[in-house]
Amino acid sequence: MKQSLSRPIPESYWVVPHSFLAGEYPAHIQMTNAVQRLSAFLQMGFNTFVNLTRDGELPPYEALLKEQAMECGLQVNHLRFPIRDFGVPTQEEMKHILDAIDAALEKKNKLYLHCWGGVGRTGTTVGCYLVRHGRTGEEALKQLDEWWREVPKSAFYPVSPETEAQREFILQWKE
Repeated sequence: MKQSLSRPIPESYWVVPHSFLAGEYPAHIQMTNAVQRLSAFLQMGFNTFVNLTRDGELPPYEALLKEQAMECGLQVNHLRFPIRDFGVPTQEEMKHILDAIDAALEKKNKLYLHCWGGVGRTGTTVGCYLVRHGRTGEEALKQLDEWWREVPKSAFYPVSPETEAQREFILQWKE
């Protein structure tokens, strides 16, 4: 099913329409582009950012995000759950990530989940989220494949999540 809802950046997809978007790093290595991209998220009402990158992977954007939000009279939350690139979290770490996502959505926050490219760690987390909310691992992977095909970078990264270990993590996920 094609997603027709607008998104602040094309390299993203809706997990829960109007509430939960997932994709790549929301800022940019160039400051001007970072300001523009973060502004697009704020203009669309995003107020919770769940960051799966590790320190030093990319330029931090939390301070810029909060500064821009303050200028707009908004309050934002930046939550960090670092996972090694191409890796998988522990069961307990994934449970904490999913608990944070569910808590934010329960409060009617508009949430953006990301890693660097939005492919592996993000896909793994979205897959586990889908399993937590009633899908089987196979159904979650099928849904991810469908959403991922609509993301422009899928031409270069054909599957999400990108490693066998990440896909297996979804298939084995249970709480």
